[in-house]
Amino acid sequence: MIVGDSKPLEEILAMIEGRDKVLVLGCRGCVTVCNVGGEKEVGILATALRIARKKNGQPPTVEEKTLERQCDPEYIEELAEVAEDYDAIVSIACGVGPQFMAERYPKVPVFPGINTTFIGGALEHGVWAERCQSCGNCLVHNFGGLCPIARCSKSLMNGPCGGSASGNCEISPEVPCVWDQIVKKMDAMGRLDELEQVWPNKNWLTARDGGPRKRVREDLKQ
Repeated sequence: MIVGDSKPLEEILAMIEGRDKVLVLGCRGCVTVCNVGGEKEVGILATALRIARKKNGQPPTVEEKTLERQCDPEYIEELAEVAEDYDAIVSIACGVGPQFMAERYPKVPVFPGINTTFIGGALEHGVWAERCQSCGNCLVHNFGGLCPIARCSKSLMNGPCGGSASGNCEISPEVPCVWDQIVKKMDAMGRLDELEQVWPNKNWLTARDGGPRKRVREDLKQ
C-alpha cells in the first residue's frame, strides 16, 4: 500500500489561510489503512482546523467528506455538484488524490494534507516499512522474494557493500542489511548458487527515471 504521513497542522493552516469555506476530503484507500487519511482522520483534522481557525479569528467553517477513492474519476465525480461551493479542499489522500481533484475541479484550490512517503507494508500495528520502489521490472523471485532495489540503501543488485556489518546496514544499526537476509534465505532454500549470477546494470527506463509512466489495459477500456 501507499504509506503517508500527516502534514503538521500549522502547515495546513497556512495553506488555507484566507479561505473561508474549507472541505477536508478523506480517502478510504491506502491512507485509511495506514491511519492518516480515512474517515476517522478526516474528523480529527477537521475538528483541529475548526478549533485553530476560531482561536485565530478565522472562519471556522470546515466540512468533512470521505470518498471511496480519490484516485478514481468515478468517485471524485461525487463532488461535482458541491466542489465549487468551497474556497479550498484539503485532500488527505496520497499524492494522486489532490492532483485528480485539481484536474477535475480546476476552479477550486486543492491542498495536500499528507506527505506521501513510500510503498510498503505493516510490520505491526503502527509500524510500516518500505518494500517496493515501483521500478516497473520486478525481480524479487531471484533474491528469495526480497527486493534489493527498495530495501538496500544503495539498491545494489550483486551483493552487499562493504558497509554491511553484523547483518545491519551502515546507515543505521536498526536497518537490517537486505543482502544479509537474501543470502540467508537463498541458503536456507538451497539456492545459494543462484546468487553467483552477475546482474548487468539495471535498465531504469521502466522506473520513474524514464519519465511519468502510463499503463493501458485495452481489455478494461470502455
